[in-house]
Amino acid sequence: MEALLTAFVLIVPVELPDKTFVATLVLATRYRALPVWLGVVSAFGVQCLVAVAAGGLIALLPPRPVQIVAAVLFAVGAVIMVRGARNADAVEREQEAEFAAKVRGPAAGGLRAFGASFLVLFAAEWGDLSQLLTAGLVARGGHPVGVFLGAWLGLAVVSGAAVLLGRVLLRRVRLSVVRYIGGAVCAILAVVTLIAAFSA
Repeated sequence: MEALLTAFVLIVPVELPDKTFVATLVLATRYRALPVWLGVVSAFGVQCLVAVAAGGLIALLPPRPVQIVAAVLFAVGAVIMVRGARNADAVEREQEAEFAAKVRGPAAGGLRAFGASFLVLFAAEWGDLSQLLTAGLVARGGHPVGVFLGAWLGLAVVSGAAVLLGRVLLRRVRLSVVRYIGGAVCAILAVVTLIAAFSA
């Protein structure tokens, strides 16, 4: 349960201002909401499985170097989030135009909407910050099933918010603030992991 909550709390603020949210929002304006959300969540399930497997392989290495690498991953995540905070709103507009160009064509429902949503998010998420952080959580000793469920649930919540409330959230929530919160969470995890590495 602790691993699930940690992954969830880490992933939501990291993904809310990310291209995941924007891509899902654009897809939901083109296709029916339910197939879009199911396609996106299915893509995230595969991505989370890969991240958890990678983290599990890293965890087989000696504990101290693994914890140091995990701390570095969290620190890199903090830097990426904070550096991107200043121009988050402009980047969101650029990403929205980019994804809108990818989903041109006749509107589709059902299986076509599911497939298009799965493919767009599956291609967009490789090496994404959430995938690296998920692997880092498993590598630092997080329970793999708990981390998987927490990360997947976090991604499902963010994509659900994009489908249902995307435009409203973008008008009312400053993405820069969300990025600063995500950066703070990553920084705290980096410090806690580093302390654990040297106190063991």
